[in-house]
Amino acid sequence: MKQFTYLSLLVCVAFCAATLSAQQLRFPQPSQGTKITQTIGITDVTITYSRPGVKGREIWGKLVPFAELWRTGANLATTIEFTDEVKIEGQKVPAGKYAVFSIPGKDEWTVILNKNFNQGGTASYKQDEDLLRVKVKPMMVTENKEWMEFTFESLTENSAMIHLCWEKLRLPIKLDVETKDLVLTKARTVVSWAPAMQIANYSLQNNTNLDEAMKMIDVSIAIQETYRNHVVKARLLDKAGKKADAAKVYEKAVTMGKAEKTAPFDLADVEKELAALKPAPAAKPKK
Repeated sequence: MKQFTYLSLLVCVAFCAATLSAQQLRFPQPSQGTKITQTIGITDVTITYSRPGVKGREIWGKLVPFAELWRTGANLATTIEFTDEVKIEGQKVPAGKYAVFSIPGKDEWTVILNKNFNQGGTASYKQDEDLLRVKVKPMMVTENKEWMEFTFESLTENSAMIHLCWEKLRLPIKLDVETKDLVLTKARTVVSWAPAMQIANYSLQNNTNLDEAMKMIDVSIAIQETYRNHVVKARLLDKAGKKADAAKVYEKAVTMGKAEKTAPFDLADVEKELAALKPAPAAKPKK
């Protein structure tokens, strides 16, 4: 009977161990992990980190010493990932994933992006794997942030400020993206009339790369003539001051638009643009 009980116990232990392993038993961490993703233009920026708490402790210069390497968070090293090339504090950073380390100081921090993103902390850090180091000024505020947090502030199509917030410290890090160049670069890889026209129209709307825009609209028209790409070309010619050439292309666009089964939504506007290019009729002599 004892032998049966002992064997039963072994089977039970093995079964429970297998069950727990299969379920990947989890316990709460003192510093919970999180992730934040922000799109800037067409570029995604993702920061993955764990959030230590103040918990009544003195943070700066004590829990996090000055002039010493810090993982910029808790548990695993904090990471940041970019889907496109960006600039951090004016320095170029290729698309990719990096570990974020820092050296806090009372008046100035050193922020580090390290190419070895799969690190548990500072023990395996190697300075020769750094991609960049930048100097950043911290700010002290009155609002207390109990749990460390990264935020994206002052967003535009081409930039953002990444803020590291913990206790009463805010560390702003400047991020820039060449969104217009990225849009054009990515669009150039697609060859058909529509993307070529979209590249030209994007340049027209943003008043940039207009010489290349004219080349791209000619490519679009060469692939397939449409009402839409003729409108874009007419507007490019008009912007370039070539009024007579623009009027001819506008006329062709209007003719193509009227021939469509369903009139383009902006046909009336295009007709007005054409009319504005035509010289006013000469005044009749008074009798």
